[in-house]
Amino acid sequence: MLTGGPLDVLTGDYLAELTMLILGRDRLKNPDLGYAKTFLRQLEDGLGLVHERGVRIVANAGGLNPAGLAAAVRELAAKLGVPLCVAHVEGDDLMPYAQGALTANAYLGGAGITACLRAGADVVVTGRVTDAALVSGPAAWWFDWAPDDHDRLAGAVVAGHVLECGTQATGGNYAFFTRHDVTRPGFPLAEISADGSSVITKHPGTGGAVTTGTVTAQLLYETQGVRYLGPDVTARLDTVRLTGAGRDRVAVTGVRGEPPPSSLKVGVTRIGGWRNEVVFVLTGLDVEAKAALVRTQLSELLEGVASADWTLSHTDHEDAATEETASALLRLVVRDPSPDRVGRALTSAAVELALGSYPGFHVTAPPGPAQPYGVFSAGTVPAASVAHVAVLPDGTRAPVCQAPPGPRPALPAPEVPAPEVPAPEVRAPGAAAGAAATRRVPLGAVAGARSGDKGGDANVGVWVESDAAWQWLRATLTTAVFKALLPETSGLRVTRHDLPNLRALNFTVSGILGDGVASGHRFDPQAKALGEWLRARHLDIPVHLLPDPEVGP
Repeated sequence: MLTGGPLDVLTGDYLAELTMLILGRDRLKNPDLGYAKTFLRQLEDGLGLVHERGVRIVANAGGLNPAGLAAAVRELAAKLGVPLCVAHVEGDDLMPYAQGALTANAYLGGAGITACLRAGADVVVTGRVTDAALVSGPAAWWFDWAPDDHDRLAGAVVAGHVLECGTQATGGNYAFFTRHDVTRPGFPLAEISADGSSVITKHPGTGGAVTTGTVTAQLLYETQGVRYLGPDVTARLDTVRLTGAGRDRVAVTGVRGEPPPSSLKVGVTRIGGWRNEVVFVLTGLDVEAKAALVRTQLSELLEGVASADWTLSHTDHEDAATEETASALLRLVVRDPSPDRVGRALTSAAVELALGSYPGFHVTAPPGPAQPYGVFSAGTVPAASVAHVAVLPDGTRAPVCQAPPGPRPALPAPEVPAPEVPAPEVRAPGAAAGAAATRRVPLGAVAGARSGDKGGDANVGVWVESDAAWQWLRATLTTAVFKALLPETSGLRVTRHDLPNLRALNFTVSGILGDGVASGHRFDPQAKALGEWLRARHLDIPVHLLPDPEVGP
């Protein structure tokens, strides 16, 4: 990013929910840690260029110890002989928060970053700010926006959301990845204008692609609902408009903003207990009976364990040409408050069945000790109760005022009601007698998807590329049909949000990830592939919407 072309501000998002748990464990071992050490290694390589080109660096790599990271950056700059002004933002750390909490951090906005840059900082490191604040904070500094410039701030927040996951906006993790060379996608950048609109692009000559599709996919990622709540502004995702503006250039316009809520989100991590797992390989015939035998043999040993989950994955094929493709996997995941009940004694006992269990018995790994697992939960606190502070380059501590909340207009009624379709049929309206001809094919033949995690919830964004396909998708993919296509969601609360400007639907699946990624035992604990599973499911799709097989999607 530093060498590929012009750049004013380089941002870095280092904090995920799981990262906070890892940093919390680091801090337990050494109170001087708690920040992302990789940031220092990366900064060392380019600090001279940063100074030479006048680029500002803004990163949330401070984690649980932004003051410690700021001091380390100053030490690094002195060592390299690079004169830099370093500032940091703090106040997000709410520890001690509650009994058993390992970390507790409020999600701050970009106003502290803005204050640091106005004071002349070259490098600003923060703790837990919202991912998009890394972009909206510098934009507010550059254009001198006021806290009530809601539309402008919302536009920058949307740009920040597109940039926060790096190459996911340039073709990485993209449903239609075969359309582009994504062997080594370049990182995205946003050209932000004074009115809050932006153009998403990338440096010339870098790989991947920036299209309305890649930007749509990232806009749908890990968002819940039409309103994208933030500490500085509430961005209305249903107002976003995307327009192609040339090769690898997508204009983002029309974003409307509303006042922020009066509360801040708080992310809390805890050590939830201890876990362990064993994966048994079942080869050839009688896979179900082999699985039943193992479960019976271990049932007595598992009686005192708090949680024991078995999953049989049928990766086996009939009359397979290789041993691996003839085998299924039986996975046992155990969790308990005590490491002794799920420790090596249990996994060793499982392996010791080898000479007295099903034929062909073997496992994928030797017995291992129990490992601690974390639990993530989210709550809120009054914004006024959080001491958001910008620590300026000269050491001055400048309190940051929370943007005042205001009245929030009601959302407009949906333009077109989404009729429910009987779930067990999983049939599109076009399949009715006398309707347009249909073909039963995967949903992914016409729709892209992107999915991810928010604590224990998952979101699945689905979009199409034409108005005709949007009318079909909106009428067809109801919550009932969604649940029928993804049976693992059938007993959960699923909420659908319509985003007509993006020709997209966004589904929130509550509770599918339990207590979050650090504790999850699902095959896909962060729901990253939930959207791809949905795209692989078959529906009756009108033939006129399907791509020409000679041309491809």
